[in-house]
Amino acid sequence: MKRKVLSTILAISMVATMVVGCGGGSTQTEAPAAEAPADDAAEASGDSAQAEAPAPVAADQEGGKIGVAMPTQSSERWIKDGGNMKEKLEALGYEVDLQYAEDDVQMQVSQIENMIASGAQCLVIASIDSGALVNVEAQAKEAGIPIIAYDRLLMDTDAVSYYASFDNEGVGTAIGEYIKTAKDLDAAQAAGESYTIEFFMGSPDDNNAVLLHRGVMGVLQPYLDDGTLVCKTGRTSFQDTCILRWSQETAQQWCENYLTGFYADEDLDIACTAFDGFAYGVKAALQGAGYTADNWPVVTGQDAELMACKNILDGTQTATIFKDTSLLADKCVTMVEAVMKGAEPEINDTTTYDNNVVVVPSYLCTPVAVDKDNLQAVVVDEANYYTAEELGL
Repeated sequence: MKRKVLSTILAISMVATMVVGCGGGSTQTEAPAAEAPADDAAEASGDSAQAEAPAPVAADQEGGKIGVAMPTQSSERWIKDGGNMKEKLEALGYEVDLQYAEDDVQMQVSQIENMIASGAQCLVIASIDSGALVNVEAQAKEAGIPIIAYDRLLMDTDAVSYYASFDNEGVGTAIGEYIKTAKDLDAAQAAGESYTIEFFMGSPDDNNAVLLHRGVMGVLQPYLDDGTLVCKTGRTSFQDTCILRWSQETAQQWCENYLTGFYADEDLDIACTAFDGFAYGVKAALQGAGYTADNWPVVTGQDAELMACKNILDGTQTATIFKDTSLLADKCVTMVEAVMKGAEPEINDTTTYDNNVVVVPSYLCTPVAVDKDNLQAVVVDEANYYTAEELGL
């Protein structure tokens, strides 16, 4: 597709705009200095202690109060996560205080403080900023309240007892493998062909995003190195591709800038995004730039939101990573039940999740890549996550 030719002044301007780190909202700011240590911490676990098991709650206790702190209701997946957990815990006889902080860190701190003050006996926390809750987590530890990190690892604290999540590096690997297969990169490599690609990665304050980026690059870096994949902006590092607070608006702005500044005379072939919300922003940017079904790029995502699944079916998103949050809620609930009964929960990883202070015992669920070919089988028929009617099938 040939669109308007960029002037020299605009090209220089756009290059200057792109050379920034992670940001949020309408401006792009330099990546926080703490990002590099987070990446390093995920690499090394030798100097950190193993998380201590929480002090057991009385074994004969029935019921109790559980605080569940979720980050936001702006993403469909968090609504599902919170609702699933509340329903399952209440079915076991627990009182559940479920709170959403709408991506406001101080609000989440206040909510957790209130949970502690109101007598919560166990906390489940899906953090907004994984390193910003250290003080309130210390309050919980002092009060003898065990903490289970949910989906996002809590960093820089010894107060966290367990972690329930998906294999976050595995999510990135699944995205990378999907792109490798969809574009048959090995064949392109052998033929000396190339595809253009741009990256839209997760929030710098979320350790999951660091691991996801590592998984993506573990698959795609060799193809970037040999020129089979060409990133015209040059932005491939985590620091250059992370988007603060997983902002859809920022992803759209970045994509609009990329298309105008680097792809005026050449199509973008692959938009490697780490989140369905990013894929929505990319879709809007592509439509605004005049892309059609004839030159629509591969667009990835994560979370299998209802809108994303519908976009996959209509061809404006190529794939997403399905993470059955009902399964994750089940695993987290069994952790809560074990902690409340003074037992050891089921764990399948004791080495990966170093939060800079302790290695947190974890249970990791397995993510699955879905596209138009297997979406109904995986999401509807097997998981009963959506109905065929909801998807318009």
